Parts: sequence; structure tokens; C-alpha cells
Amino acid sequence: MRTIDAHAAYCNPEVRHDFVILFDVRDGNPNGDPDAGNLPRVDPETMQGIVTDVCLKRKIRNYVDLHYGDQYNSVDAQDLGDPHQVGYGIFVRDSGVALNAKIRAAAESLSAAKETKKANPDIRAELCRRYYDIRLFGAVLSTGDYNAGQVRGPVQLTFARSIDPVAPLDLSITRVAITKEGESKETEMGRKPIVPYALYRAHGFFSPALANATGVTRDDLRLLWEAILQMFEHDRSAARGEMTLRGLYVFTHDSALGNAHTHELFDRISVRRLHTPPRAFSNYSVEVGMPPQGVTLHTLCP
Repeated sequence: MRTIDAHAAYCNPEVRHDFVILFDVRDGNPNGDPDAGNLPRVDPETMQGIVTDVCLKRKIRNYVDLHYGDQYNSVDAQDLGDPHQVGYGIFVRDSGVALNAKIRAAAESLSAAKETKKANPDIRAELCRRYYDIRLFGAVLSTGDYNAGQVRGPVQLTFARSIDPVAPLDLSITRVAITKEGESKETEMGRKPIVPYALYRAHGFFSPALANATGVTRDDLRLLWEAILQMFEHDRSAARGEMTLRGLYVFTHDSALGNAHTHELFDRISVRRLHTPPRAFSNYSVEVGMPPQGVTLHTLCP
């Protein structure tokens, strides 16, 4: 595993970063659509496979939660003590604790008065301090008795799209475990939707102006890159088949406002199919061009 140095230029929260993520899936369903019987998501016009930004953020959150799962994930969680030290709790988490309860706990720690109409910036700052995903991805914090407003996250991701069209398969499977009591049959039929193979590409953006408002640190960015590199390693599932990160390319600008248009940078990463139909990452060629002046390209994977 590659070690991410928090002192590296790509961990500087005071400058702009744009990044490209490449990952693939083999014989799995990377992101099922509940409105289509959990079949893999596709663009009906181009038949490109789709993985939502919410799905990717979930994997990043889960990785951070593996390391800091004891922080602020219950309403009576132990505070860090130092009000200037940031926490790494996960706000949007499947923990059985309502989001409003977490907002209330932060407000009560500040002895804030209940207010539903006017946003309280102190509560918002406290929630940013406590929760890693609020600092990076933002959140709506105005849903309970304590209005903390909204946080616009400095890290934004696009939907991931497959490089080529995909042909999802809906396979029949059998099982020997019977669901209902009293039935005499020995097996039942089931379905398993998969994508035989697809290489996906997603784009990401980091805004230093928004990061300054939420309090993002160098360690926060280090953890983001680490989470992206490891997000599939700790999210294995029979339904998702083999998912592997194939590329993480970070374009770091020399300034906060940026030194080049984002699309010009993303065009530097060219993915070309070598064989049809593609069934492995080796069936593709990834070509990386030199960035323009004022921008440095950091290849964190491969």
C-alpha cells in the first residue's frame, strides 16, 4: 500500500486539486438501481454503466469509519477534549442514531438555544469539527430543533461512467434454503445481476475556499486519498464481484483559484480500448499527458 505523506503538495488544503479515479468491476454489480430490480445502473441511450457519487462517498465514509468508528457515532460519545482538535466521526452513517440527535448533541455541548429559523454558525462549526464527512462533503444541518444551516463541501465527485457500453446479465441461481414453512419443494430460484467487465471513470474536485470554511486540514486530505486508494479493499461483497482501483491521478494547482481549466486537465488522462470485448484492465491503455504550467500531476495509483 502506498504511503500518503501529509506534507506532500497534493495534501495542501490551500490550493485547488482536480482528480481522476479509474476503477473496474468483474462479474459483479457495482451499484444496483432499486427502481430497476437492482440491475446495474446504465445510461439507456449509450448503455454506459453508471456508479453514483453517493455510492463512492459511501465507500470513503466506510473506510474512515473503520479507523475512527468510536468518534461521535452515538449521542453520548466521548468528546475529544481539545475544542481545537478535529474529529473523524461520520455524520451520514448507518448507526441507528438520527441525524437530528447528532445536531442536538453538538448544540447542547455549546449550550445553544433552540432556533429553527436562523442558522447558528457556532453549531455549524462544531459539527464541522466533529465530523469528517461534513468537513469534506458538506451536509444539510437545518432539519431539527437546532438550525445549523447548510455546509457546502469542498470535495465533490461526479457519477462514474464506464469507458465502453456494458451488457448487464441477469443470471438465474438456485438455492436449497426454502423461504416458507410447509413447502415440499427442495430448491428455489433466484436472480443475480452482474456486469461481466467494465472500466469506470469518475472525476473529483477540491475547492480551497470551501475547505477554509469547513476547516479541512492536511491530514483530512491525506485520509481522503488513502480512503480512495483502499475503498474497494474493505468493501468486498459477493454481489459486487471484483472491484479494483486502477488509477488515481491528482492535478495540483499552484494557486487557490487554479492555473488551468478542469476539462483541459482531465483530457490529459486518455483511456483507449485495445481489445473487444474488454474483459480485463489489460485490454485498455491509459495514456497520461504532461500538465500545463502551474499544475503538477501526482499519480497515486498505479
